[in-house]
Amino acid sequence: MTDDTPIPLCNSADLQERGTAVPFDVVYAGQTCLAFAVRFEGQVRAYLNRCTHVAMEMDMRPNEFFDSTRQHLICASHGATHDPLSGACRGGPCRGGLTSIKLSESSGVVHWHTAYNLQPVEFLS
Repeated sequence: MTDDTPIPLCNSADLQERGTAVPFDVVYAGQTCLAFAVRFEGQVRAYLNRCTHVAMEMDMRPNEFFDSTRQHLICASHGATHDPLSGACRGGPCRGGLTSIKLSESSGVVHWHTAYNLQPVEFLS
């Protein structure tokens, strides 16, 4: 599989504004990882579900990543907050921003895109 291959993720309607995330599995740098997609200010974004402070999942409840204000993504374990559009750290114990996964949206479908270090799970060798 080449870089920037679109992989269908979900229907556009599955990503509600500042709502529950859509989870998916990827192979990142040779390891199977969880990832999530959200919609914020009309834009779809995806990140690895990995805290930048300690390599653990961020969601307290399955697929819930927004803080109580619905303005930031939050690590439930450490309280670090991140900008939903860029993944940049906005507060708390962060070591850089979230690892972004390219998404595209067309004809009512959201796709994630492969990269040199990001592949679908079925391509793990």
